[in-house]
Amino acid sequence: MEMQTYPERTSIILVAIIPNKKDLEIARVLGWYRIPIRSAPKIIQVDYLCFYQPASFGAASKWKVETFARMRGSELVQRKDLFKNEQDHPRAKDEYYKIQLGQLMQLPMAIDAGNWRRFTFLYTTGEKIQRAGELKDLVVRDEERNILWRTLRERAKSQNQYHVEIPDDFNLDPAFLRLFTGSSTVQ
Repeated sequence: MEMQTYPERTSIILVAIIPNKKDLEIARVLGWYRIPIRSAPKIIQVDYLCFYQPASFGAASKWKVETFARMRGSELVQRKDLFKNEQDHPRAKDEYYKIQLGQLMQLPMAIDAGNWRRFTFLYTTGEKIQRAGELKDLVVRDEERNILWRTLRERAKSQNQYHVEIPDDFNLDPAFLRLFTGSSTVQ
């Protein structure tokens, strides 16, 4: 089992919307998150993803960031390869980034959206995550923003390669896999 720690102060983090509880379960159990390439951020090479939960999460959990996971790799796939039981879906041939994740963890304290309700992606740092009370506290400004963008560009250049890391001890009951994907094999 992978040991996961709270994001380090210098970690680069992508805060991303997780549309519903099913997608959060996929991240937790299957260890991946999907981003449609047509709406993806320009750079996905980050250390961690934090997940923003919209209104679909219900009164207790809506409009919050409560979970995070280490990013382990990414690949480009079609939606039909993510969901074997949705081969006739209208977007079955659309391309998605399949982001491989480490263990899904709870933040020690949830980050509330405050007045922000709608957004898709936000880059931030581990230091900001450690101190944030609201989403607006995650915004990177001024010189720190320049450093963040420079680092993101450098990572994009150096990691411009196909890379997926699947842990050796990753086992799931085939019946459980079929529940989410329609297939009994890990993709």
